[in-house]
Amino acid sequence: MTFLTWILAGVLAGLLAGWAVKRGGRGLKWDITLGLVGSIGGSWLLRSLGLSPGAGMATAVVAFIVAVIPIVAQRKFWATERPTEKKDVFWRWGLGAGLVALVAWMTLGPVQQPAAVAAAIEEKTYAVTPASVKVKAGIVTGEVTEMKVAERVEKGSDRIVTAAKLTGTLRLKNTSANQTVRLLEGKLRYIDAQGQPIKLEDARSEPTLKFATYGSSERLDPGQEAIQSLDVEFPAEALKAKRLKEIRLEFAYIPSPYREETVNFAVSIGAGK
Repeated sequence: MTFLTWILAGVLAGLLAGWAVKRGGRGLKWDITLGLVGSIGGSWLLRSLGLSPGAGMATAVVAFIVAVIPIVAQRKFWATERPTEKKDVFWRWGLGAGLVALVAWMTLGPVQQPAAVAAAIEEKTYAVTPASVKVKAGIVTGEVTEMKVAERVEKGSDRIVTAAKLTGTLRLKNTSANQTVRLLEGKLRYIDAQGQPIKLEDARSEPTLKFATYGSSERLDPGQEAIQSLDVEFPAEALKAKRLKEIRLEFAYIPSPYREETVNFAVSIGAGK
């Protein structure tokens, strides 16, 4: 914008020169050229010397003053008796009208709106009390630890960006001495004060667990433990005060006898070579 102001001031000085001092000029092209040289060169020089007026109207006034200097110098030291041509008069009026229209549009035209700033997102965390609980189902025991509920919301408006989820760690152990356990799919249920499940909102998936111990195996041998991360959907209704009473973990497993066999096979070792 500052450079554009220098250009406009130089062009304006060149246009006014032919009207203010009709004699001694070398034509419209020379007046505009001298105006631009004075405006741009003089303003840049002042800025290099630390004498810049800043921005706004002060910049335009200073640019116009320094633009006039070369034009006045030309009229005084290199004046000519060249008569004013009708073509110059026509172009001065045309460019003058265009310049006035441009300045009016810049002053009164639409103001560019600032780019929209992305709303800040924050994570809202809800404590689960107690954060750790023991679980037992037949020969399988365990513990759920580090439980918490978190959702991501838009700061200021509290608009939900990411729906609430329950996270934690589930540890299971086969306490049997002679049975192997194959873990199947598990589910979480959120129970209210009346003993009824709290439903999730539409389009949200049921909180299910896929068990895996070693690689892709779901088997637990006697005394073996499995650790399962929890990261499941949590209903918004359950976040209300005194709405949630308990969390129920339902899972299925298939026990089978655990057997160890010993096999002996005869071998012989040949002479070394």
